[in-house]
Amino acid sequence: MKSTLDKPSVKFCKDSSSFSQTLKARIHRYFKDHHKKKTGNRRLFLKAAILLITLIGLYALLLFNIAHWSLQLLLCMLLGLNLAAIGFNIMHDAGHDTFSSDKKLNTLLSYSLNLLGGNIYFWKLKHNIAHHTYTNIDGEDHDIEIKFMRIHPDQPLKKHHRYQRWYFPFLYSISYLAWIFYQDYEKYFRQRMGVSADKFDFPLKEKRIFWLSKCIHFFLFLIVPCCLLGIIPTLIGLMVAGMACGISLATIFQLAHVVTETEFKTLTTRRVPEDWMVHQIQSTANFATDNKYLTWLLGGLNFQVEHHLFPKVSHTHYPAINRIVIATCQEFHIPYTEFKTLRGAFASHVETLRRMSHVDS
Repeated sequence: MKSTLDKPSVKFCKDSSSFSQTLKARIHRYFKDHHKKKTGNRRLFLKAAILLITLIGLYALLLFNIAHWSLQLLLCMLLGLNLAAIGFNIMHDAGHDTFSSDKKLNTLLSYSLNLLGGNIYFWKLKHNIAHHTYTNIDGEDHDIEIKFMRIHPDQPLKKHHRYQRWYFPFLYSISYLAWIFYQDYEKYFRQRMGVSADKFDFPLKEKRIFWLSKCIHFFLFLIVPCCLLGIIPTLIGLMVAGMACGISLATIFQLAHVVTETEFKTLTTRRVPEDWMVHQIQSTANFATDNKYLTWLLGGLNFQVEHHLFPKVSHTHYPAINRIVIATCQEFHIPYTEFKTLRGAFASHVETLRRMSHVDS
């Protein structure tokens, strides 16, 4: 995938401490000694099957409209959470080519994002290239460019930002709906990930896939429900499911990078002062890694440090390599950020939003 977002002029300093070489060697040795592939395993395939079957079941139950309206709303919320879980567990790994060793299967499963209303081509440009390379760097990482929010200390402070720690739940809740029904089209027509970003290449094949998948999503989640249930129930259900999905996606990804302990940078030159792996550790945080149920549901995204260091490793291996990463960081005296609980990470995120709402931040 070619893109002008992949800017070779931005350089990271070479590792003078041999930290990166040591960590890479230890992770490589782990997989070699345990005779494991870096991609997913049978448990991941089973989880994917459970999530997809659950999606079909919830969709069918809602269309048959056999329950009381209050139960229908609950089912809509569960549908939204299920969509987020599919994104966390199937699309995310497949989008990084780590779900399976079969590249064709990865490509197929990555298009689950298109089925859910998004666009995998845009996502790879924004997430795999910009975010994973230039994490928390102003003007380079488009994941910290959020309308009506001030995330980075060098972003301009506006009057409404003083209230952002109060209104952010609303913005997060509508983020998924805004993404699939507005922002994707904005990116399509301007061919830019951000307002100040360079234009990206957009192959004709991907343009066709864009419109075909958008039409399929529109048909499945709007036209069919409207025909069977009516316009008002469909719109209410779509909003409830979309908000449940949106607040789940946005919150989890924000807790990994926008907390008080992570670093934010602005480049005065085209050079990052740290080694790439050190920079990833500085700008990323883990949370609730002892919670196996949360790890299962989030597709290991609570092990965000490991994911950013080794994006080509499936999330099924993060708990194991987490111990190696921590031990190596301690050996080289590199601070490693991890919150013991989801609540602790969330509190730190709110505190960050409060600090960014003032001019002295």
